[in-house]
Amino acid sequence: MFPHLNGLGIQDPTLIERYSVRQEAQKDVLKIYFKKQKGELFAKSVKFKFPRQQKNVLVDSGTHQYKSITEISRNLTLVIDELNKITKPEAPQEQDVKEKILSDLRHLEKVVSSKIAEIEADLAKLK
Repeated sequence: MFPHLNGLGIQDPTLIERYSVRQEAQKDVLKIYFKKQKGELFAKSVKFKFPRQQKNVLVDSGTHQYKSITEISRNLTLVIDELNKITKPEAPQEQDVKEKILSDLRHLEKVVSSKIAEIEADLAKLK
């Protein structure tokens, strides 16, 4: 039913809660978040990198100048279409910038504290 997600190795797409896409250098990074399972402190997520497609676009036909641009890969657009069917994203709403920054900061705090606890646990095993 979701061939492109299955192609990425996602066996049960019904567990997908949300996703995000960002551009990093010459790649698009897709991060898929799964619903939190019983007994888990944080929900699991997986990250995929897709190279951007390179295109040469004619800028000036008189001098035959071309400009190299990049765009999202076709495979990623197909994956996003499938993800939209699963997550049914709402229309983008105007969000206060300050609210978003604070939300991102709180999320970062959780991730960092979780990672510190994980490293401390690994360190404790070494003693």
